[in-house]
Amino acid sequence: QVRLVESGGGLVQGGGSLRLSCAASGIIFSINAMGWYRQAPGKQRELVATITSGDSANYADSVKGRFTISRDNAKKTVYLQMNRLKPEDTAVYSCTADVQLARWGKTYDYWGQGTQVTVSS
Repeated sequence: QVRLVESGGGLVQGGGSLRLSCAASGIIFSINAMGWYRQAPGKQRELVATITSGDSANYADSVKGRFTISRDNAKKTVYLQMNRLKPEDTAVYSCTADVQLARWGKTYDYWGQGTQVTVSS
């Protein structure tokens, strides 16, 4: 069974920084794309950033220039460095990974349980 566990959320003042981590564990052959999504109260879940196994990153317009996604393939971990945080960044942040369980197997999407990020004004 594959698990994704996030950490690093919390309360921060506007303009501050946080770094989220998401570690994958279990029987994993390889991990393709990894990413972060967020969901604010009363809103739909939205993409924040994704990164391919080749380190090609993609960002939502709302976070470009402020957030940086990165990954450590050896640790099966994806990170989200969030700078210049705004109150509108307040949400539950969840990580996702496209995981291949076996050499010739299909890939499956897994999700973490989410971590709360609250930015005060």
